[in-house]
Amino acid sequence: MTEPFDSAADLKDAPYAGTRLRPKDAATLILVRRDGPEPRLLMGRRASGHVFMASKWVFPGGRIARSDYRAPAATELKPETQALVDRGLKSPRARGLGMAAIRETFEETGLLLARPSPPRPALGVWRQFLERGVAPDLAALDLVARAITPPGRTRRFDARFFMADAEALTALEPDSGDRELDEIAWLSIADMRDLDLPQITRFVVGEVADRLANGRRPLPLVRMVRGKHSIERLES
Repeated sequence: MTEPFDSAADLKDAPYAGTRLRPKDAATLILVRRDGPEPRLLMGRRASGHVFMASKWVFPGGRIARSDYRAPAATELKPETQALVDRGLKSPRARGLGMAAIRETFEETGLLLARPSPPRPALGVWRQFLERGVAPDLAALDLVARAITPPGRTRRFDARFFMADAEALTALEPDSGDRELDEIAWLSIADMRDLDLPQITRFVVGEVADRLANGRRPLPLVRMVRGKHSIERLES
């Protein structure tokens, strides 16, 4: 499989708009399904009423929540994944970010990346996992990209893009979730060529396509440096 997008050319320089907001920690989960003639990724189209990225096709994800740090899990992050996520941070946040990716995916699609687990106390959405006899499977996560929204945007995120095999899900068919996404589908790389994707999502699709074809590759850190997009490759 060849990379379907020209990743470097796709990241266009953006003008500075004058506002310097601090990026919020966020996490995204890319689920890969391999039970067909070619790999498929789970994507959803954001509802048209959203102020942010309305009608764009994205991977499930969102901001980290306090409960993501404390909720019980069936497994913990692989050491190499934890080291990559925490790299350059003043305090370890890897576990919370991994949990956020799993929680957001469940909230938006109804899909559980989880393993059987004994009952334990939990709050909020995490109670729904444990009531089903499962808990998050953090060991299924690999980090494939990190991207920081450029300065000057009305919303800024320091987003980590995790990837996991769909075999780690408790079921393969999504439901409507919290209706943040008005359409959810398993799509091949070829299916995504003509979709309305955010620039960074299109770049990450290219990264995933290359990983699926050629195996592990250095993690890209995408951010603005002196007014231009920079792609720095981080070795694990």
